[in-house]
Amino acid sequence: MVNAPDPALRRWLLASASPARLAVLRAAGLDPDVAVSGVPEDDVAGTPDEIALTLARRKAQTVAGDTTTGSDRLVLGCDSLLDLDGVVFGKPRDAATAHDRWQQMSGRTGVLRTGHWLIDTASGRHAGAVSATTVHFATPTDDEIQAYVATGEPVEVAGAFTLDGLGGWFVDRIEGDPGTVIGVSLPTVRHLLAQIGVRLTDAWPVRRSPQRPGVDEAGP
Repeated sequence: MVNAPDPALRRWLLASASPARLAVLRAAGLDPDVAVSGVPEDDVAGTPDEIALTLARRKAQTVAGDTTTGSDRLVLGCDSLLDLDGVVFGKPRDAATAHDRWQQMSGRTGVLRTGHWLIDTASGRHAGAVSATTVHFATPTDDEIQAYVATGEPVEVAGAFTLDGLGGWFVDRIEGDPGTVIGVSLPTVRHLLAQIGVRLTDAWPVRRSPQRPGVDEAGP
């Protein structure tokens, strides 16, 4: 049985073009609209945490300020970067840079930091936080690095790697929330909702109950 959507539930707007972030939110029961902010990502100075949070805030504020956004949205902006011993690695943008990054990251440990900024356009309240997860990189061969870079995946992602894609082959382990590495931390977003006075259950749409097979339907 499919429950009808509750019109009282809050609508979400993701201020990010990241398909990985959208997939995480959808898997968690949300169905956000998407609006790309177009905010420049290379003109912010500060500590890694400050950079990640500033960019997330700019993205959310830019989208929330658009007159077409609507007056009753929860706007979420996120930005991720890799902190490798204090050196910030964002998106490499080209294959040569991605290859160079992997040569530096190989066998080392970095911290993937994701800034989150949440705005309630109905009340004007907002809150932000940075989540951090430690990433222990494997030591791929140069042939493996070249083959990975050739796929194009690392060129447009923070730190030149993914956890939920091909880059997962080259991550030995992580310490912390995997969502942070993928691009959005659900525990962090839940805490931000509480800070701006929105109950999770008011922003969590009703979903179809999973259809579990019966004994006779399960097969051998």
